[in-house]
Amino acid sequence: MDNVLSDELLREIFTRLPASPSASLSVSLVCKRWLHLYRTSKTSLSLRFSPQSSAAPSLAALLAQYPFLSTLSVLLSDKNSSTAAVNDVGSAFFDHLLFVISSSCSKLKQLRFLVGPVSLFSLIALSRTCTHITSLTVSLSRPLLFNWVAFFSCLKDLSVIVCSKDGVDGEFDRSIEYGVPLNEELDAELGLETLCLTGVRSDDRAVGWLWRSCRRLRKLQLKSCESVGDGGSFSSFVNCVQGLQEVELRKCRSIVDGVLLKLSENCDSLNSLLVYDGGSREGLLEFISNCRCNMQKLDLRLPLDLTNDHLIAIAANFRGLSTLRLQSCCLVTGEGLKTLGIALGSSLEELAMINCDVVEREPGLLATLGQNLRTLKKLDLSYNEMLLDKEFVSMLASCNNLTELKLRGCRWLTGAAMLSMSKSCKQLKSIDIMNCCSIGAKAVELFLQNSPRLKQIHVDESKLSDAARTWLSHKFVEVIVC
Repeated sequence: MDNVLSDELLREIFTRLPASPSASLSVSLVCKRWLHLYRTSKTSLSLRFSPQSSAAPSLAALLAQYPFLSTLSVLLSDKNSSTAAVNDVGSAFFDHLLFVISSSCSKLKQLRFLVGPVSLFSLIALSRTCTHITSLTVSLSRPLLFNWVAFFSCLKDLSVIVCSKDGVDGEFDRSIEYGVPLNEELDAELGLETLCLTGVRSDDRAVGWLWRSCRRLRKLQLKSCESVGDGGSFSSFVNCVQGLQEVELRKCRSIVDGVLLKLSENCDSLNSLLVYDGGSREGLLEFISNCRCNMQKLDLRLPLDLTNDHLIAIAANFRGLSTLRLQSCCLVTGEGLKTLGIALGSSLEELAMINCDVVEREPGLLATLGQNLRTLKKLDLSYNEMLLDKEFVSMLASCNNLTELKLRGCRWLTGAAMLSMSKSCKQLKSIDIMNCCSIGAKAVELFLQNSPRLKQIHVDESKLSDAARTWLSHKFVEVIVC
C-alpha cells in the first residue's frame, strides 16, 4: 500500500487529518517517509518555549522540516511564571528567535510571537523577509514606537501586548538607522482592519500616530488599557472610529466612557460591542440611548454597572439585536429581562445569561423568555449552579429551534433535563454539559440515541458509557472531554 500511494496523494490525505496529537503521532510513527511528508504537508504549527530554554539554536533545524508554514504560534511554555521569567532574560534572546523565524519561514501569513518583547530592528527584519504576513501578534517594551507597522505592506490584523518591563530610550535614537521616520506629522495610510492593544498607559507616546494612520479599521480591541495614549492621542482616536464595526473593551474602566462617547458621536457602522469589567452606569446608558448604529451583537460583563434601566434602553433602541450575552450581571431583575424579551422576540437568535443569579432568583422567568423568544437558535445558561429542572424545562417547551445549548456548571440539572432536551430540541447540533454533576451516564447515553443531528458534545469523560462512545464514533460526533 505504501508503494501505491504517491507523495502528492499522501500529503493530501494528511491535510485532511484532525489537528490532534494522536493523529500526528499515528502518522509519524509509520515510517520516515510518512514523517517527512506529514511535516511538509503542515501549514500550521504551534511551539512553546521557556525563556531559559537551550533549544533556541535548534529552532532553525526544526522549522526547515516544515517548509510550507503559513501560520506559526510561538508561546511561553509556562504562562504562570512568564512575567518573572521574561524579566530575567535579555531582549537578545527573543530577537534571536524572531530572526530565526524570519529567515526560515518566508511563506508566513500569520504569526503569534508571545515569548517576550522584541526590538524594532527584529520587526523590520521580519517585514523584509516575510512579506506576506497579514496577521501579527507581538509583545513590545516601552517606550513604544509604531511606525514600523508601515513596513508590513500586507498586514490586516495587528495585536500588540505592552510589557510591564520598560525598554531603553536608545531604541528611538537608533530608529533612523533602521529607516523608520520619527516625525509624528508624517502619517501613513495603513491597511489594518483589526487592531488589538493590551496594556497602554497614559504616558505611552506614538499611539496617536497609530490612531491617525488607521482609517480602515473594522474591529478594535482594547484590553487592560488605562488610556489610549499620551497627550493628544484621544483627539487622534476619532480618526479611526468612523468605520468601526466591532469594538471590544476589556478591563478598561478609566477610558470606557470616553470611548463610548466617541463612538456614539462619530460612528454609525458599529454592529457589535463587548464591554467587560469597566465603565459607569451613566456612560453606558447614555451610549445606548444615543447610539445611531444598527447594533446586532451586545456582550456585557458588568456585575455592578448593569441595571434594568440599561435593559429597557436596549429594548427601545436596539430592536434589531440578534445576539445578547450577559455575564455575572447581579443587579438586573426579571422585569428588565421580560421587557427585553418582548421587544426582541422577532430578532434575537442568541441569548446568554452566564452566572446571572436572576435565573435562579425569579421562578417563571425562563418560561416567559422562552415564550417570547421563539426565534432563539443558541442558548447559554452556563454556571447557574442552582438552576432547577423545572425552570429549564419550562423554557425548552417553547424553544424548538435551538441548534446550540450550553449548560456547563449547572450542577442541579438532572437526567430529566436531558430527557426534555431530546424531546424538544430536535435541531440540536452542539451541547455543553461539562461539570453537570447531577446528570448521569445513562441519561447522556439516552440523550445521544435520540439526537440525530448532533455534531459536537462537551462532556465529562466519566459520563460516557461504552454504548455512548460507540454511538458517537458511528455518527462522527466530535467529543470534547475533560
